[in-house]
Amino acid sequence: MAARFVKRGFMETRFRIGIFTSTHGIRGEIKVYPTTDSPDRFLYLKEAILETREGDMTLKVEKARLAKGMVILKFKDIDNINDIERHKGASLFVPRDQAAPLEEGSYYVADLLGCRVETEEGRYLGTLQDVLPTGANDVFVVKDQSQKDSKEYLLPHIKDCVKQIDPEAGCIVVHMMDGLEAL
Repeated sequence: MAARFVKRGFMETRFRIGIFTSTHGIRGEIKVYPTTDSPDRFLYLKEAILETREGDMTLKVEKARLAKGMVILKFKDIDNINDIERHKGASLFVPRDQAAPLEEGSYYVADLLGCRVETEEGRYLGTLQDVLPTGANDVFVVKDQSQKDSKEYLLPHIKDCVKQIDPEAGCIVVHMMDGLEAL
């Protein structure tokens, strides 16, 4: 493979796991919309970083439970709705070292977004803009943002198409299977 990639020099240091959507009751509990593939991870969460307008708050989790597609969280030392309500809409993060472990050959989407995507022949297609879960396999959305009328590619994340992923180097090498160029 003749990939010519330049190291990005960084990997994500933290991952968003949810968004604080509303309060729950008057004792400081909050409802969180999970943005992680495994909402069960909240049940074992020890602390989270709440990204507020005033800055980041590292909060210790007192208890967590799942309820109708949402997560109800209670943080230590936040015992009143007035102590937390103003942060509604804030994102919750965990440091990379507390992220859910990955299976072999899996990657954090946050580390892949923005990676340069080239064909095996070295033709630049664009950068990875999004990853769409479809059930059978994920689909990589690739577009060259530097050009107004550039084509968007939807590439299935299967071994016949995605040949190499190197998030540290910021690169993804793909094989353009028949039919992927026609759209």
